[in-house]
Formats: sequence, structure tokens, C-alpha cells
Amino acid sequence: MRYQPVPVVLVCAAAIGAPGVVVTRAYAADYLSVAEAQKAIFPDATAFEPVAVALSADQLKQLADRAGGQPRAGAWRIWRAVQGGKPLGYVVTDAVIGKFELINYAVGLNPAGEIVDVEILTYRESHGYEVRNKPWRAQFTGKSARSALRIGEDINNISGATLSCTHLTDGIRRIAVLAQLALVPA
Repeated sequence: MRYQPVPVVLVCAAAIGAPGVVVTRAYAADYLSVAEAQKAIFPDATAFEPVAVALSADQLKQLADRAGGQPRAGAWRIWRAVQGGKPLGYVVTDAVIGKFELINYAVGLNPAGEIVDVEILTYRESHGYEVRNKPWRAQFTGKSARSALRIGEDINNISGATLSCTHLTDGIRRIAVLAQLALVPA
């Protein structure tokens, strides 16, 4: 048997035309910076002050029990929105895994710990970008740690974006519980 070199062009052409070959693309879209999200959530705020939160071991256990899982260490960044020294609420940023990639988002909460808005900062998945649609995000408005905040209960799913919807909802639920445990006065 004699070896015959096969031109690279033929190998590439065969690979492209081969049945069952899946070509995927990475998508990434930066929609808002943190500063833009802060202003979108609290347009009347004159300042956003960083807030440091250190949860006790008991609070971490409560958070895991009530929110359904451990938070990622150091994932949250928190700011107090103020207008003329008066607190308007909080903006908390976080990131969750969609299907394969991180989704960065911001949640606005009023001083009572109720959600006022959710903004998608960066979306990197090829599918499921519909979570950025205002009607889907509006489902969270008015909800708090006392709400179920679960897909199929008080939050609707988006067909084709199930993992993004589920993971964002889980992350938002953790933030709502965090707010009740550490940000809202008892």
C-alpha cells in the first residue's frame, strides 16, 4: 500500500460537509456597565456608596437553606443608592452560569428589600438572550425574600432559555435573601 498525501483543502472541505458536524460560535454582548445599570435602576440617585457585607456563619447557613444553594465566594458587589443623603435602595451585581458562560447582572432593591429592577450587564451565550427582554425581567419587580422566586411558580420560563432563566432566578433569589439578612434593618 502506498501513502498518498491528501491536500489540506480536501480535508477541510470534507469536514465542513460532513453530516453531524456542529459548528458553534461564541457570542458576547456587553449591554450596560455597572455605572449605567446603577443609573438605570435608580435614576434619581446622586451617589452610589459601596457597601461591605460580611455574613456570619449562621447567616451563610440561612442563606444556603433559604435560597437553595451556597453563593459563590466574593461574587456580590453592593452599592447604596442615595439622593441628598437619603437612601433610595441598593444595587447588587452578581454573575451566574447560563448554560456554559457567565451572565453578569444587577439587581436593584428598595430599602425594604423588594426588587425594583433587574438589568443584564453582559450576556455571553449563543441562546437564551431573551432573558434581557423587559417583560421577563419585570416579573421580579416587587418580589422579595418572602416570594418563591422560582421558575414555574411565580417566575415564567422562556422556551429556549431554560438554563439562563433558571440560573438568573436562582441568583436573584440569593440576592433577595442576602438583602433580608444583611441590608434590611430588622
